[in-house]
Amino acid sequence: MLRSIDHFIGGSSFASGERQAEVFDPNQGQAQAQVRLGTAADLQKAVDAAKAAQPAWAATNPQRRARVMFKFKELVEAHMDELAELLSSEHGKVLADSRGDVQRGLEVIEYACGIPQALKGEYTLGAGPGIDVYSARQPLGIGAGITPFNFPAMIPMWMFGMAIAAGNAFVLKPSERDPSVPIRLAELMTEAGLPDGILNVVHGDKEMVDAILDHPDIAAVSFVGSSDIAQYIYSRGTSNGKRVQAFGGAKNHGIVMPDADLDQVVNDLTGAAFGSAGERCMALPVVVPVGDKTADALREKLIPAIEALRVGVSTDPEAHYGPVVSAAHRQRIEHYIQMCIDEGGELVVDGRGFALQGHEEGFFIGPTFFDHVKPSFKSYQDEIFGPVLQMVRAADFDEAVRLPSEHDYGNGVAIFTRNGHAAREFTARVNVGMVGINVPIPVPVSYHSFGGWKRSGFGDIGQYGQEGLRFWTKTKVVTQRWPDGSTTGENAFVIPTMG
Repeated sequence: MLRSIDHFIGGSSFASGERQAEVFDPNQGQAQAQVRLGTAADLQKAVDAAKAAQPAWAATNPQRRARVMFKFKELVEAHMDELAELLSSEHGKVLADSRGDVQRGLEVIEYACGIPQALKGEYTLGAGPGIDVYSARQPLGIGAGITPFNFPAMIPMWMFGMAIAAGNAFVLKPSERDPSVPIRLAELMTEAGLPDGILNVVHGDKEMVDAILDHPDIAAVSFVGSSDIAQYIYSRGTSNGKRVQAFGGAKNHGIVMPDADLDQVVNDLTGAAFGSAGERCMALPVVVPVGDKTADALREKLIPAIEALRVGVSTDPEAHYGPVVSAAHRQRIEHYIQMCIDEGGELVVDGRGFALQGHEEGFFIGPTFFDHVKPSFKSYQDEIFGPVLQMVRAADFDEAVRLPSEHDYGNGVAIFTRNGHAAREFTARVNVGMVGINVPIPVPVSYHSFGGWKRSGFGDIGQYGQEGLRFWTKTKVVTQRWPDGSTTGENAFVIPTMG
């Protein structure tokens, strides 16, 4: 009998929901658990718990809230191996990558530990005669997060860390494909001293998502996933009066200038394109060498590096990447490989048909590399989200800037060069939200902010950092005067000025 993964509501496990979905071990290709798919009634239970607990949590001073975050950080670090193993068993990424998933989430928790400083408002003494003005950031009430399968630790911590530290209660709806780590994180938050009801985890599919978007007591929703769903969530959530940030897909480009260190580029590209089996919204699945001479030299170095990549089970310390998350996703990736062939791309390395001895039923796919891909190809225009690297040759620098700028997605981009002027010019001109200069995966550190442009991001406030604090709080501005009792003779019917 498969183990059951239940909701986490009001500080404890809650078993509800007649419908269930299978949770697979991608390494074996077999179901290992069943997760309950909740209903609007289950969400209501979570909201009731959040609504009951949030006022007291908001009234708790920020330094005490920070102590909970500090303790949570310590607990996650103490349970790092457990969390990584659990994550790899459901997602398929190798253990080192799973540890990185947890660590990048913890970096936002570290930022949230500084919430007393981050919440400080502004104060103007003597803005007018005897008048002072100050601002304060206050929590919204109840927030919700809808998170994807590819980062089941990092992205939930990006969301609930900032929201809870700011004084909100939170309802998390993780991916039903790998839901165990989010549950474990909620348990550790409770162990850290978080009051029951402040962090709740509900599982589900579209029915649960729609219930979150429609619930009148949920003030804000954060989402990461595909662009079509991001647009749907943004439209439905904002039409219901919610604050919404919805981050979608990507097709990130790596521009390779003729002066780049190609050995370093190959090392960076193989990791950024094939790490985590390409299942990252900040992966680098398109390489754009400038000039055929650069392209030919890069191709010559890339082929043996790609062919040398080791695909293995998640627990193999020598593996560069593991299986993809599901059989359906593997089939989707293989469909795009065939599509690119049919469109005229040159298949240089074919990863289809890969089977790992002893794990023949696992969801494995080998690394794939295409050359001579054109911007008109649908396989270039769409996000493949797998271990597939496409080379699009640019004639010159202007074309290299234009390719990512004109693409529907605008999440991340990287340029590899030794030329500071070229890097500066590219950064200024490219129409993409996050830029790396000799950095293949330009995910900003926790005290900056994460967010793409165009169809990679809906809403105008980014994740974590000061942007995240802005998203999960509202600003109240107070103008105060303490009269001394004398009569000023001012006309009370004239709009007040501070002159």
